[in-house]
Amino acid sequence: MTTHHASEHGPSGHEASGQGPSTHAHGHGQGGHHSTTDLDWEAMAAHLERNAELQLPVLSRTATRLGELLGPGHKVRRVLDIGSGPGVMTCVLAEAFPDAEAVAVDGAQGLLDHTRARAERLGLGARVATRHAELPEGLDDSLGAADLIWSSKAVHHLGDQQAALDALAGVLRPGGLLAVAEGGLPMRFLPRDIGIGRPGLQARLDAVQEHWFSVMRDELPGSAAVVEDWPAMLGRAGLTGTGGFTFLLDLPAPLGEEARAFLHAHLTRLREAMGESLDAEDRKTLDVLLDPEAPEGIMRRPDAFLLWATTVFTGTRPAGAP
Repeated sequence: MTTHHASEHGPSGHEASGQGPSTHAHGHGQGGHHSTTDLDWEAMAAHLERNAELQLPVLSRTATRLGELLGPGHKVRRVLDIGSGPGVMTCVLAEAFPDAEAVAVDGAQGLLDHTRARAERLGLGARVATRHAELPEGLDDSLGAADLIWSSKAVHHLGDQQAALDALAGVLRPGGLLAVAEGGLPMRFLPRDIGIGRPGLQARLDAVQEHWFSVMRDELPGSAAVVEDWPAMLGRAGLTGTGGFTFLLDLPAPLGEEARAFLHAHLTRLREAMGESLDAEDRKTLDVLLDPEAPEGIMRRPDAFLLWATTVFTGTRPAGAP
């Protein structure tokens, strides 16, 4: 299984909407079968990188908070970014922890190539490494010990989420921190009444994406139901001091071109992957939103905004742990 994270998918990755094809996709290819939730992540590299760069202020604040949670006396020598995508957060972590090696772990070689190129551009090439690993098979001692493990919107692509957390906790050094960006709130970017179609389009898109996400989870190999109480799950993995924090990306209207381009790509993926789950009127509304020349379209309308909450859950491996 190939898994990618969301600092690119949304740091906190859910990605864009929280649960949708721009973030939650998984291609497990059972017997040549391709699920409707399959995506070519390498082809999405530009979209993933644009997503993460839009969130760089939040990613930087997140890295700072992780350093505060580790404490000033904790020397961070090695950081793992599990499901790293094109490596935007990997590089943020390398900058935040200047004495550490930051290792991007992903199942798509093309995305790891993007990581290496980005690290070189930022002058971080000597401290950023990549590791090609399919998940969950690659979650074992071969990852090597780490002082900080970051994973954004990757664990929910694994059938047994608790087992994945157990494995990640197992490679932490004593006193090390595991941080997972999961759950959170759906992204908001339109008023309830946008002047075309029925009011409440975004709520209906949320409902379709929730269904899509449930189907994705059910189709995963070894899918296991679990109450997604992430602090409790981290506690069952043997970690202490579990908790969470949330940062908000707040881009008010009118949006700049980069944010508009991101939303256009997000809506395009929704239309392509989930359009048949919407009624004819909502499909027509989406088509207007995607029309680059329409004044009501996402690229031109003056009321489009971007409000995006990233929630991160953390736990520490006890100092006396073996």
